[in-house]
Amino acid sequence: MKLMVMENALNSSYYMTERRIVMIIDFHTHIFPEKIASRAIASLEQKAKMRAHVSGVEASLRASMDKSGVDLSIILPVVTNPHQFETVNRVAVETNEHTKETGLLSFGGIHPDNDNYREIIQFLAGHGCKGIKIHPVYQGVAIDDIRFLRIIDCAEEYGLLTITHAGYDIGFPGEEQSLPVHICNMLDEIKPSRMVLAHMGGWGCWDQVMDRIIGRDVYLDTAFSTTSAPREGAPLSMDLFTVMIQKHGADRIVMGSDSPWSDQLDSINAIKNCNIPEESITKILGDNAKKLLQL
Repeated sequence: MKLMVMENALNSSYYMTERRIVMIIDFHTHIFPEKIASRAIASLEQKAKMRAHVSGVEASLRASMDKSGVDLSIILPVVTNPHQFETVNRVAVETNEHTKETGLLSFGGIHPDNDNYREIIQFLAGHGCKGIKIHPVYQGVAIDDIRFLRIIDCAEEYGLLTITHAGYDIGFPGEEQSLPVHICNMLDEIKPSRMVLAHMGGWGCWDQVMDRIIGRDVYLDTAFSTTSAPREGAPLSMDLFTVMIQKHGADRIVMGSDSPWSDQLDSINAIKNCNIPEESITKILGDNAKKLLQL
């Protein structure tokens, strides 16, 4: 890893300040097992009416990391069936045994219909996982439903981060399980201290994000929100992105790409080119994530 960091520091994609080299952490990526990757990507491409930037297997993400200067990618598995949790979390634990060599760190997965949610969270915490990923749209349950509230509350109890999809999903138009109004209901009920909202707090409903989310005590990731790739729905302009950072505070924003659906280098460059202070850029690219992950 040290050799890779030094090599990346020599190319223009790696971010350096006058004082130090910045560790770049991509807080939002996905990979698929090689046996199903091509089929899964093809299905999701058809639903979203867009093309993936990489193939979705581990090797393609690591190649993207080398190209873009990313030191650590957070893998976010989505448990779409309550029976999947055991396999998903076994793979997550195995992935994390090799983080120093691969630069990949996996969160755990859980489904709102897992009645044994406490046992699952205990298992993940006991095996050193840093957090869990939930996706109310894919999982078909609103984030302010009691099934998610108890999971988020339990994750807090065991010191785990929770990252959730926020806003609309390009592959499931019209689904509203995780809009800002539902997110605020959850925040008011649980008051989590270690919550990350993906997609700048609510993809495709930016006015609601500005009214309801910006300024709340939550972290936002930039996944699928800042690149120049074609987007359906309401794309986030760089001007509004800058305003969101200024009003929410750079201390509570982490860089995410949503690879394979956005290019990691594009996602990094969007933040580098944003009209914000250098200190804010370094926080978003890696410093905030290091603190959240307690690295």
